[in-house]
Amino acid sequence: MERHLVGREERVTPLELFFDLVFVFAITQVTTMLSNDPTWAGVGRALLVLGALWWAWTGYAWLTNNVNPDEGAVRLAILGAMGALFVAALAVPGAFGDDGVIFDVDYSSCRALHIGLLALAARGDREMLSSVLRLGVGSTVGPGLIIIAGFTGGAAQAALWTVALTLDYVGGALSSGGWRVSPAHFSERHGLIIIIALGESIVAIGVGARRLALDTGEITAALLGIAVVTALWWAYFDVVAVVAQRKLSELRGVAQAALARDTYSYLHLPMVAGIVLFALALTQTLGHLGTELDTVPAFGLCIGPAMYLLAHDGMRFRTDRTYNSRRMLAVVVLAALVPVALTLPALSALVAVTAVTWALVLWEALRYPDTRARIRHPSASTTG
Repeated sequence: MERHLVGREERVTPLELFFDLVFVFAITQVTTMLSNDPTWAGVGRALLVLGALWWAWTGYAWLTNNVNPDEGAVRLAILGAMGALFVAALAVPGAFGDDGVIFDVDYSSCRALHIGLLALAARGDREMLSSVLRLGVGSTVGPGLIIIAGFTGGAAQAALWTVALTLDYVGGALSSGGWRVSPAHFSERHGLIIIIALGESIVAIGVGARRLALDTGEITAALLGIAVVTALWWAYFDVVAVVAQRKLSELRGVAQAALARDTYSYLHLPMVAGIVLFALALTQTLGHLGTELDTVPAFGLCIGPAMYLLAHDGMRFRTDRTYNSRRMLAVVVLAALVPVALTLPALSALVAVTAVTWALVLWEALRYPDTRARIRHPSASTTG
């Protein structure tokens, strides 16, 4: 099982993109789950499911960064994992209900295939094998607890899910030795997932709009929704994604793997969660343009983008212990808009969120053009 070579930058393969299509569907199902139960308890359950699905996906991102996914046996195993993950995604809306056992068994099968492939990849590499074994504890016990949770309900079920995910994420934090990281491949894979998640917000606009007769209000709301999604895309890909990949490329060994784990495996999750919350809010906004939103959709409309931007600053702080005051200010302003979203018509609240996100984008682009150019085009600034 040939491993990715250190220092060799590989591109995301068609098989990886094919695998990610299942995760696209899974994200859509989480939004559906949240739409079916837009309460605080529903938010908690949806975020638990998203956390589980994310950990499964990021595990395969690490796997294909360390092995060649197009080898025969690996390809077949990944395709098998796709099948298991797809059935789990089908069961997402009922993961805490009638379809709980179906979700749990197929999710656990996907996770078991992942650990088995990692163990095969680690043959002959004592340090990596040690990390796989530590990771395997959470990857075995955690899904096992989720299966048990499928036969329970209420607070006990949520508690078992919480313990399971805690074991997984703590296990990941203790397993940074021996992994090989191809920075360009790893950052591209996660960047594509952010695009996919942002695409879920666009889908939410389409789903919400198709239930309505299009008029000026609906078209305006749809355009404002696209404007916010565009600002979120810009906020990540204009500079943040470039800097993150560059910082990862500057490190080697355990330090590089730990940075990849923290900035990508951990801090990209709140970005995706923020996008899912915003997608829910967009769906609800299109149906309530002239009235105020309920509490959870109003929270998602403002806090979703705030979580997304806060995660960017988390990446920056993890990398060099500094923060971006402009983004922190935007986070504070977005959080302060929650009471506004609860009292003003939904369309007005969406206008306010659009104004904040685009004010940030324009501020950074127009106020710091030289810094932005040096980050995006380092060779040009050096030769100049």
